Amino acid sequence: MTPPRFGVWAPVHGSRAAHHDPDEPDDASWARNRALVREAEALGYDSVLVAQHVVNPYDEARDQLETWTATAALAALTERIELIAAVKPGLFHPVVLAKMALQIEHISGGRFALNLVNAWNATEFEAAGLPFPAHDARYAYGAEWIALVSRLMRGERVSHEGRHFRVSDLQLRPADPYRARPRIYLGGESEPARALVADQGDVWFLNGQPIEAVRGLIADAAARPRHLPPLRFGLAAFVIARETDREARAEHARLLDLAGADAGMREASRTRVDPEVVMIRTMARTRAVGTNGGTAAGLVGSYATVAERLAAFHAAGIELFMLQFQPFEAEMRRFAERVRPLLA
Repeated sequence: MTPPRFGVWAPVHGSRAAHHDPDEPDDASWARNRALVREAEALGYDSVLVAQHVVNPYDEARDQLETWTATAALAALTERIELIAAVKPGLFHPVVLAKMALQIEHISGGRFALNLVNAWNATEFEAAGLPFPAHDARYAYGAEWIALVSRLMRGERVSHEGRHFRVSDLQLRPADPYRARPRIYLGGESEPARALVADQGDVWFLNGQPIEAVRGLIADAAARPRHLPPLRFGLAAFVIARETDREARAEHARLLDLAGADAGMREASRTRVDPEVVMIRTMARTRAVGTNGGTAAGLVGSYATVAERLAAFHAAGIELFMLQFQPFEAEMRRFAERVRPLLA
């Protein structure tokens, strides 16, 4: 088994746990994201995920970083860290996106990856006059979209006549000089998402949840037919690590209380969500802080406790842990200095 890798979520829409924390600037600026990602690289983190939204999903009056231009800039400003840019297929034609992906792959020297997200925020599309099909239809669209993007990123000469796209004798150059193509991360845990992961994904990016649920998802993936190399697994999680379990639980309680001030904002955001999205139902099972499952993964405790739980997830098959913190910079440093050495 490969050693665990650790990444961070870029603060593309500000705070991940609570928007009214006096210790955390609710700052989604390019300046903050640039500084945070460069520090994460210096601290030894392996990856950064730059999520994609056109407008802030919690409050349209708040700032929202643009993913692909920011990732291109980060590619030129970093040297080692993997750069994962999320993309919603309904916002980009596959030919345009594949060309952009190959360019960032060149800028980064072979460190780029894309994270296919089949979208959950209906308002974001509707406000722009873009179609937002039903859940399974979005996955059917995404399957045709990513198959085309994958072939184009491989440098193939592509002719395609499908339900959604027509491409005639097209080849993108320059090709990828570092590998066959950039890595593809896929999220989602519905049946269409699982089928798409098995067919097209390199890494299945799971939402934070207890280890028993994660084992079940990994077993499901292992039972599916696959023509690509073995599937790898990542997990989203919010970390609260302290000297003692008691101190960590107290900080978790503090963040839960602070998140209560965001109740109106989050309730409004839920009205914009497709109720068929499995992530939303999974998150509703546990009172947690953070996005994409957050503390539901159970990484709350002493440094030793968090390290033990990470080791258990890794033994279950998780290779990449994509982590959230608050206050982000200070807790990112704490994890690097106090928890990661315990996993060496």
